[in-house]
Amino acid sequence: MVPSFAAIFIFGLLGSNSEGVTDPRLWLCQPAPRCGELTYNPLEQCCDDGVILDLNQTRLCGSSCTFWPCFQHCCLESLGSQNQTVVRFKVPGMKPDCMSSPITSICAQDYHPKSPLSRSDLI
Repeated sequence: MVPSFAAIFIFGLLGSNSEGVTDPRLWLCQPAPRCGELTYNPLEQCCDDGVILDLNQTRLCGSSCTFWPCFQHCCLESLGSQNQTVVRFKVPGMKPDCMSSPITSICAQDYHPKSPLSRSDLI
């Protein structure tokens, strides 16, 4: 009886939608994702630097760009004598890296001088 149940269960999994586990009963067979000491539901939440966030939560990158911290990260990059904020994708399974992650968007350039403002910067 057990082998036939296992065969039906595996057949059901193979024939189901492989987009992800949506039946809460199947979570019993999956290890629960953890964020520090807490577990979270990856269909609704993510773990960002040890904090559980809703997937649709947004933050500001600089003064004008909105980004989703579950999927993107905000980077401050140098451009000549000024810095600009850039939103980059988080690559699943990789630590966020502002140098190699693909760019999502370049935010409107804010003025963040690297050194004190001089007259030549205004000309």
